[in-house]
Amino acid sequence: MNLRDYVRDIQNYPKEGITFFDIAPILSNPEAFQYAVDQLAEKFKDCGATKIVAAEARGFIFGAPLALQMKIGFVPIRKPGKLPFKNRCVTYDLEYGTDTLCIHDDAIEKGEKVLIIDDLLATGGTAEGMVKLVKEAGGDIVGNGFVIQLGFLEGNKVLKDAGQEVTYLIEID
Repeated sequence: MNLRDYVRDIQNYPKEGITFFDIAPILSNPEAFQYAVDQLAEKFKDCGATKIVAAEARGFIFGAPLALQMKIGFVPIRKPGKLPFKNRCVTYDLEYGTDTLCIHDDAIEKGEKVLIIDDLLATGGTAEGMVKLVKEAGGDIVGNGFVIQLGFLEGNKVLKDAGQEVTYLIEID
């Protein structure tokens, strides 16, 4: 199955000059959605992770079912003010601004093996923010998985410069 056939390109969203790569067609097709989760599970089956972390909101869409399939825990990384317990936060750059993500302080134990999952790797800002949160919590990152990598934005370079390996299902240049 070619997952790229299930990604819709929306020009000038969220602002002029940006192309938004919409995963809704993947999600609305159960075979494509299952295929994406299965492919991620296959790529990370031997990574040794005990938890998956994923960023709000689209990362949740792939991270939660992947965690269930891999029979490991899931940790949501959310926007400020969305987590009811004590948390830590990080602010990072995006291709079109800045954002902040937070995680519960007790979500990851020191030395715990963590897999980072998101729908899309663009400039690497969100992924780098998740890496920082996991490391600050004492977790050991065993992989970074994405459904889509936008190769032309070089987010993979940002992660590789931070000592992180990148795995993806679709590359768009």
